[in-house]
Amino acid sequence: MIIIGGVGFFFGWVQFKVPPGQYGVIHSKTHGVDPELVRSGEFRWIWYKLIPTNVQVSVFRIGNAKFSINYNNTLPSGSAYASFAGLSNVDFSWNFKGEVSFSISPDSLVELVKKHKFTGQEDLEEYMGKIANDIEVIILRSLSSTSDGSTQLEQFLTGYPETLLYIQIKEEVSNRFPEIRDFSFIIHSVKYPDFILYRQLKLMYEEFLSRQREYVSSSFARRAETHIESQMRFEELQRIGDLLTRFPILLEYIKIEER
Repeated sequence: MIIIGGVGFFFGWVQFKVPPGQYGVIHSKTHGVDPELVRSGEFRWIWYKLIPTNVQVSVFRIGNAKFSINYNNTLPSGSAYASFAGLSNVDFSWNFKGEVSFSISPDSLVELVKKHKFTGQEDLEEYMGKIANDIEVIILRSLSSTSDGSTQLEQFLTGYPETLLYIQIKEEVSNRFPEIRDFSFIIHSVKYPDFILYRQLKLMYEEFLSRQREYVSSSFARRAETHIESQMRFEELQRIGDLLTRFPILLEYIKIEER
């Protein structure tokens, strides 16, 4: 009996084959996904390993993954401002090529396997690719929301360290994806416009529109005043006409007054 127990203990005591730097997640037909992550060289005794073909270990490599991001845009109404100033050769477009990198936190791996039913490395990499796509959307949306020639966008594109925009992007990514770690976003190459010229032309254009509105408003005011005066004069004449129609004798009175 002792021998049988010893044999059972031996077969339940397992060194899972997990290569260095990788992690394993235990699946069993009887207990589902084991809540404890398997690390390289680790020994553990699990009684349901005694059941033949009951246990399987999925091994995952969770090093940093890198994804490219390319984006093109232009400062709003840039061509209109340039045309207004007679600068047809000025280009206010901008673009950059960058790279996003991150890895999955080992502490999140078991829950991700349970939630998304990962069976191996391919499933994990597909999931990380979806995260990268979502991160790209966050970055591009953040850039688009500040694409009006603001200082934030200028600092971001010109490589100013730790800009407010970059910090906001990192915070949003961290809040949206708590399962990742070591997130970074690097710009490799960038083409940016002349932000100073853009802002000057924008101010000139807005000042022109403001003066144009003032002129149009004053013109409308004068026309409205003339229209009101004409209308009042017309109504006065209409009242006089009604009186003369009702009392013709008044016409004779007016003739006497004019003599």
